[in-house]
Amino acid sequence: MSGERLIYLPLGGAGEIGMNAYVYGYGFPGKERLILVDLGVAFPDMDTSPGVDLIMPDISWLADKLDRLEAIFITHAHEDHIGALAHLWPGLRKPVYARRFTATIGRLKFEEYGLPKDAINTVEARPHTVEAGPFKVQFVPVAHSIPESGGLVIDTPAGRIFHSGDFKRDATPIVGEGWDDAVMEAIAAERPVKALMCDSTNVFSLHEGRSESTLKGPIAELIKGAGGMVVATTFASNVARLKTLAEAGRMADRSVCLLGRAMKRMVSAAEESGVLKDFPPTITPEQALEVPRKNLMLIVTGSQGERRAASAQLSRGKYLGIEMKEGDTFLFSSKIIPGNERGVYAIVNALSEKGVDIVDDNNGMYHVSGHANRPDLEHVHRLFLPDMLIPMHGEHRHLREHARIGLEAGIASAIVTNGMMMDITGDVPKVAEHIESGRTYLDGSVLIGALDGVVRNRIRMALNGLAMVTVILDEQDQPLGEAWVELMGLPETGKGGRSLAETLETELTDFLEGAGRKLLANDDKMDEALRKIVRQVSMEEIGKKPEVVVVVSRLAAE
Repeated sequence: MSGERLIYLPLGGAGEIGMNAYVYGYGFPGKERLILVDLGVAFPDMDTSPGVDLIMPDISWLADKLDRLEAIFITHAHEDHIGALAHLWPGLRKPVYARRFTATIGRLKFEEYGLPKDAINTVEARPHTVEAGPFKVQFVPVAHSIPESGGLVIDTPAGRIFHSGDFKRDATPIVGEGWDDAVMEAIAAERPVKALMCDSTNVFSLHEGRSESTLKGPIAELIKGAGGMVVATTFASNVARLKTLAEAGRMADRSVCLLGRAMKRMVSAAEESGVLKDFPPTITPEQALEVPRKNLMLIVTGSQGERRAASAQLSRGKYLGIEMKEGDTFLFSSKIIPGNERGVYAIVNALSEKGVDIVDDNNGMYHVSGHANRPDLEHVHRLFLPDMLIPMHGEHRHLREHARIGLEAGIASAIVTNGMMMDITGDVPKVAEHIESGRTYLDGSVLIGALDGVVRNRIRMALNGLAMVTVILDEQDQPLGEAWVELMGLPETGKGGRSLAETLETELTDFLEGAGRKLLANDDKMDEALRKIVRQVSMEEIGKKPEVVVVVSRLAAE
């Protein structure tokens, strides 16, 4: 080799589920030409990121190298792969390549944020090739739980990479193309696969994966046997499942109504892009109100317990005039993503209180995963026979187990997590350097850094409460009246039933009246002293040290 190298750098998605973002580079060290694969989001929780809307990768490393970034490739339209694109693309402004359905979803997002839709380019499947600097990239159809998912064949001067994206071995996925072993064998025969970057989500599932087509019969039987109204929820992006549910409903002589903006948008995008044909006819929510309950089926959003989605609203009361009642059936045709259990069980319990019969996927009859299980992963290893295996898309335990399986099969494997830049030029992957790989939060309509302190302060206020102290000083730096305290998130009374605010105000006023002019004239020392008193007194009165904000107002001399 000429001293040039091939590098792989995950900025998200390696060591966690979600927020996928993977960088490939080729060239002399520090001067590699780069491409980015996927730009997704993760979802916040109240414990670690309260109030945050979305969590995205920190792309500052890429933003500093824009002159070297050639293009962005999006493997499929799940939010953990495309959800950050509209938010972070303005900082990159490079051409985006995706297959038709994914490009349709991407353009809808760009339109919503006033970004140029022509930045997203629709790409046909292999053998069509996109050239981006030293990279030649082909989209290879794979099955997943969303239409037109693609693995990527990435050809470089140092060898061929197969980036699997999210996939399952399903030859009959109902909507979109299925997995084809012959295609994968042809890829390996055409040019040896140097590196297989592979989905690790289901590495601990020991049975072979099942096809989407196996669900139609069991779901149809369930609906036929139900007495009242039937409501089913699944991921809005799982267009094949939506079609299966709708067809099962029609087979049971039920009118079908889709509820939820995300679900309607996905079906519309799938029809617009040509991947969804012959979707059963549906009725509007207004029409649904006129249909007898035993002849009605709703397919609704909110399978993961989202509070504003249709499932949650139906569990709490009416949604668009429709109400669930005793004897109705609610089907979860989905699995709970870890972390969402609380929201889902809140819906389950609320529906149970209404007398609704709840059917979940504990028995595996009404849902199949969109990811390859261990036997399928091992099969894919044998198809490609790569020089090296680098597991991705999984928590650390998934990556470690997947790497272990590769090593046992004689494949050079490495556990690579976010921020680890790997040199994959040779026969085995080697760590080249470590990159700071942080997170960016969408907080309302503003992007903030995870280390900016905003969320940390929010957590501290949530845990400890807030006390705001206001002090007014005259032109001679003397207290004008008493200190004033406002409390938020704290008990109103302390020991002996005394008002906490009044106790604090008394202590602060006594301190101010005895303080020297030198201290009163110094804002920093005043802030420190008043803050200390509030925390000490609060600890004595209520056993907590609140966050304290001190406001000192000084009257100007006339």
